Amino acid sequence: MKKNLLSLCLVLLCCNAFAQKYRAVITTAYGKIELFLYDNTPKHRDNFVKLAKQHFYDGTLFHRVIPDFMIQGGDPDSKTAKPGTALGEGDVGYRVPAEIKPENIHKRGVLAAARDNNPDKSSSGCQFYITVGKKFNEADLDNLAKRTGQHYTPEQRELYRTIGGTPHLDGNYTVYGEVTSGMDIVDKIVKQPRNGMDRPNEDQKILKIRVKKKFLFFWV
Repeated sequence: MKKNLLSLCLVLLCCNAFAQKYRAVITTAYGKIELFLYDNTPKHRDNFVKLAKQHFYDGTLFHRVIPDFMIQGGDPDSKTAKPGTALGEGDVGYRVPAEIKPENIHKRGVLAAARDNNPDKSSSGCQFYITVGKKFNEADLDNLAKRTGQHYTPEQRELYRTIGGTPHLDGNYTVYGEVTSGMDIVDKIVKQPRNGMDRPNEDQKILKIRVKKKFLFFWV
Protein backbone atom coordinates (compact mmCIF):
# COMPACT_ATOMS: atom_id res chain seq x y z
CA MET A 1 0.00 0.00 0.00
CA LYS A 2 2.78 2.45 0.96
CA LYS A 3 4.63 1.60 -2.24
CA ASN A 4 1.53 2.35 -4.30
CA LEU A 5 1.01 5.65 -2.51
CA LEU A 6 4.63 6.64 -3.10
CA SER A 7 4.33 5.74 -6.78
CA LEU A 8 1.19 7.87 -7.07
CA CYS A 9 2.92 10.80 -5.37
CA LEU A 10 5.85 10.51 -7.76
CA VAL A 11 3.54 10.51 -10.75
CA LEU A 12 1.82 13.62 -9.44
CA LEU A 13 5.13 15.33 -8.70
CA CYS A 14 6.54 14.47 -12.12
CA CYS A 15 3.36 15.72 -13.77
CA ASN A 16 2.44 18.43 -11.30
CA ALA A 17 1.96 20.84 -14.18
CA PHE A 18 -1.02 18.99 -15.63
CA ALA A 19 -3.48 21.50 -14.18
CA GLN A 20 -1.44 24.59 -15.00
CA LYS A 21 -2.81 27.46 -17.05
CA TYR A 22 -0.18 27.90 -19.77
CA ARG A 23 1.70 25.58 -22.08
CA ALA A 24 4.82 26.72 -23.96
CA VAL A 25 6.50 25.22 -27.02
CA ILE A 26 10.16 25.94 -27.82
CA THR A 27 10.95 25.12 -31.45
CA THR A 28 14.57 24.24 -32.27
CA ALA A 29 16.36 22.77 -35.27
CA TYR A 30 16.14 19.35 -33.60
CA GLY A 31 12.43 19.53 -32.81
CA LYS A 32 10.07 20.88 -30.18
CA ILE A 33 10.39 21.15 -26.40
CA GLU A 34 6.99 21.37 -24.74
CA LEU A 35 6.53 22.76 -21.25
CA PHE A 36 3.95 23.78 -18.67
CA LEU A 37 4.35 27.03 -16.74
CA TYR A 38 3.55 26.81 -13.03
CA ASP A 39 0.68 28.82 -11.61
CA ASN A 40 2.37 29.18 -8.20
CA THR A 41 5.01 31.48 -9.76
CA PRO A 42 2.69 33.98 -11.50
CA LYS A 43 5.22 36.79 -11.93
CA HIS A 44 7.65 34.54 -13.80
CA ARG A 45 4.85 32.80 -15.69
CA ASP A 46 3.31 36.04 -16.89
CA ASN A 47 6.66 37.58 -17.79
CA PHE A 48 7.61 34.55 -19.90
CA VAL A 49 4.20 34.60 -21.59
CA LYS A 50 4.52 38.32 -22.32
CA LEU A 51 7.96 37.95 -23.91
CA ALA A 52 6.93 34.90 -25.92
CA LYS A 53 3.88 36.73 -27.28
CA GLN A 54 6.14 39.63 -28.28
CA HIS A 55 8.33 37.10 -30.19
CA PHE A 56 11.21 38.29 -28.01
CA TYR A 57 12.86 34.87 -27.92
CA ASP A 58 12.64 34.13 -31.64
CA GLY A 59 16.16 33.85 -33.04
CA THR A 60 17.94 33.82 -29.69
CA LEU A 61 20.36 31.03 -28.79
CA PHE A 62 20.90 28.44 -26.15
CA HIS A 63 24.20 30.18 -25.48
CA ARG A 64 25.43 28.11 -22.52
CA VAL A 65 25.39 24.31 -22.30
CA ILE A 66 26.95 22.18 -19.57
CA PRO A 67 26.50 18.37 -19.63
CA ASP A 68 24.91 16.90 -16.49
CA PHE A 69 23.81 20.41 -15.56
CA MET A 70 21.64 22.57 -17.84
CA ILE A 71 21.12 24.55 -21.05
CA GLN A 72 20.62 28.33 -20.82
CA GLY A 73 19.01 30.75 -23.26
CA GLY A 74 17.09 33.98 -23.61
CA ASP A 75 19.92 36.50 -24.00
CA PRO A 76 18.73 39.10 -26.54
CA ASP A 77 22.34 39.85 -27.49
CA SER A 78 22.64 36.31 -28.85
CA LYS A 79 20.50 37.20 -31.88
CA THR A 80 23.38 39.07 -33.49
CA ALA A 81 26.42 37.69 -31.65
CA LYS A 82 29.42 36.56 -33.67
CA PRO A 83 30.47 32.91 -33.29
CA GLY A 84 32.56 32.23 -30.19
CA THR A 85 31.87 35.54 -28.43
CA ALA A 86 30.84 35.64 -24.78
CA LEU A 87 27.13 35.85 -24.00
CA GLY A 88 24.96 35.98 -20.92
CA GLU A 89 24.91 39.68 -20.05
CA GLY A 90 21.93 40.68 -22.21
CA ASP A 91 18.72 41.72 -20.47
CA VAL A 92 15.46 43.65 -20.79
CA GLY A 93 16.20 46.33 -18.20
CA TYR A 94 14.32 44.84 -15.26
CA ARG A 95 14.35 41.90 -12.85
CA VAL A 96 11.52 39.63 -11.76
CA PRO A 97 11.08 39.31 -7.97
CA ALA A 98 12.05 35.89 -6.64
CA GLU A 99 9.28 33.29 -6.33
CA ILE A 100 11.27 30.46 -4.77
CA LYS A 101 8.94 27.68 -3.60
CA PRO A 102 10.05 24.58 -1.64
CA GLU A 103 7.78 22.40 -3.75
CA ASN A 104 9.40 23.59 -7.00
CA ILE A 105 12.66 21.66 -6.94
CA HIS A 106 15.36 21.45 -9.60
CA LYS A 107 14.48 17.97 -10.83
CA ARG A 108 15.52 17.01 -14.35
CA GLY A 109 13.62 18.98 -16.98
CA VAL A 110 12.45 22.05 -15.07
CA LEU A 111 12.38 25.58 -16.43
CA ALA A 112 14.02 28.13 -14.14
CA ALA A 113 15.14 31.74 -14.23
CA ALA A 114 18.79 32.73 -14.48
CA ARG A 115 20.05 35.58 -12.30
CA ASP A 116 23.09 37.49 -11.23
CA ASN A 117 24.43 37.50 -7.67
CA ASN A 118 21.94 40.01 -6.28
CA PRO A 119 21.01 39.64 -2.58
CA ASP A 120 17.24 39.45 -3.24
CA LYS A 121 17.69 36.49 -5.63
CA SER A 122 15.64 38.39 -8.18
CA SER A 123 15.62 36.82 -11.61
CA SER A 124 16.77 38.01 -14.98
CA GLY A 125 13.89 39.54 -16.88
CA CYS A 126 14.49 37.24 -19.85
CA GLN A 127 17.16 34.56 -19.40
CA PHE A 128 16.18 31.04 -18.41
CA TYR A 129 17.59 27.53 -18.18
CA ILE A 130 16.33 23.97 -18.46
CA THR A 131 17.91 21.45 -16.10
CA VAL A 132 19.51 18.21 -17.22
CA GLY A 133 21.36 17.24 -14.06
CA LYS A 134 22.34 13.81 -12.80
CA LYS A 135 21.11 11.28 -10.23
CA PHE A 136 21.92 11.61 -6.53
CA ASN A 137 21.98 8.95 -3.84
CA GLU A 138 20.77 9.35 -0.25
CA ALA A 139 24.25 10.16 1.07
CA ASP A 140 24.63 12.90 -1.56
CA LEU A 141 21.29 14.42 -0.59
CA ASP A 142 22.06 14.17 3.14
CA ASN A 143 25.35 15.99 2.68
CA LEU A 144 23.73 18.62 0.50
CA ALA A 145 20.95 19.18 3.02
CA LYS A 146 23.51 19.69 5.80
CA ARG A 147 25.41 22.26 3.75
CA THR A 148 22.42 24.21 2.50
CA GLY A 149 19.74 23.66 5.13
CA GLN A 150 17.41 22.47 2.40
CA HIS A 151 14.73 19.98 3.48
CA TYR A 152 13.61 17.32 1.03
CA THR A 153 10.44 15.29 1.31
CA PRO A 154 10.66 11.52 0.67
CA GLU A 155 8.99 12.08 -2.70
CA GLN A 156 11.50 14.77 -3.69
CA ARG A 157 14.39 12.55 -2.66
CA GLU A 158 12.99 9.77 -4.79
CA LEU A 159 12.86 12.10 -7.79
CA TYR A 160 16.50 13.06 -7.36
CA ARG A 161 17.45 9.39 -7.01
CA THR A 162 15.46 8.16 -10.01
CA ILE A 163 15.36 10.94 -12.61
CA GLY A 164 18.02 13.28 -11.22
CA GLY A 165 18.40 17.02 -11.37
CA THR A 166 20.48 19.85 -9.92
CA PRO A 167 19.51 20.01 -6.22
CA HIS A 168 22.36 22.36 -5.28
CA LEU A 169 20.35 25.14 -7.00
CA ASP A 170 17.29 24.65 -4.79
CA GLY A 171 16.41 27.65 -2.66
CA ASN A 172 18.46 30.03 -4.79
CA TYR A 173 16.71 30.23 -8.16
CA THR A 174 13.06 30.42 -9.16
CA VAL A 175 11.70 27.30 -10.86
CA TYR A 176 8.58 28.16 -12.85
CA GLY A 177 7.81 25.33 -15.26
CA GLU A 178 8.78 21.90 -16.51
CA VAL A 179 9.29 19.98 -19.72
CA THR A 180 6.53 17.52 -20.59
CA SER A 181 7.87 16.43 -23.98
CA GLY A 182 11.17 16.91 -25.77
CA MET A 183 13.83 16.14 -23.17
CA ASP A 184 15.58 14.18 -25.93
CA ILE A 185 15.96 17.54 -27.68
CA VAL A 186 17.41 19.11 -24.52
CA ASP A 187 19.84 16.18 -24.24
CA LYS A 188 21.01 16.72 -27.83
CA ILE A 189 21.63 20.41 -27.21
CA VAL A 190 23.50 19.92 -23.92
CA LYS A 191 25.92 17.46 -25.58
CA GLN A 192 27.03 19.86 -28.32
CA PRO A 193 30.76 20.66 -28.48
CA ARG A 194 31.46 23.95 -26.71
CA ASN A 195 34.21 26.45 -26.07
CA GLY A 196 35.78 27.50 -22.78
CA MET A 197 32.82 29.79 -22.02
CA ASP A 198 30.38 26.86 -22.46
CA ARG A 199 28.98 28.39 -25.62
CA PRO A 200 28.25 25.75 -28.28
CA ASN A 201 30.66 25.86 -31.21
CA GLU A 202 27.67 25.65 -33.52
CA ASP A 203 24.79 28.00 -32.75
CA GLN A 204 21.85 26.30 -31.04
CA LYS A 205 19.05 28.58 -32.16
CA ILE A 206 15.62 28.99 -30.60
CA LEU A 207 13.54 29.35 -33.74
CA LYS A 208 10.50 30.47 -31.79
CA ILE A 209 8.64 30.14 -28.49
CA ARG A 210 4.86 30.10 -28.47
CA VAL A 211 2.46 29.88 -25.54
CA LYS A 212 -1.08 28.57 -25.34
CA LYS A 213 -3.65 29.10 -22.64
CA LYS A 214 -5.80 26.34 -21.18
CA PHE A 215 -9.51 26.83 -20.55
CA LEU A 216 -10.93 23.89 -18.64
CA PHE A 217 -9.83 20.89 -20.75
CA PHE A 218 -9.20 22.71 -24.03
CA TRP A 219 -6.15 24.45 -25.44
CA VAL A 220 -6.62 27.57 -27.54
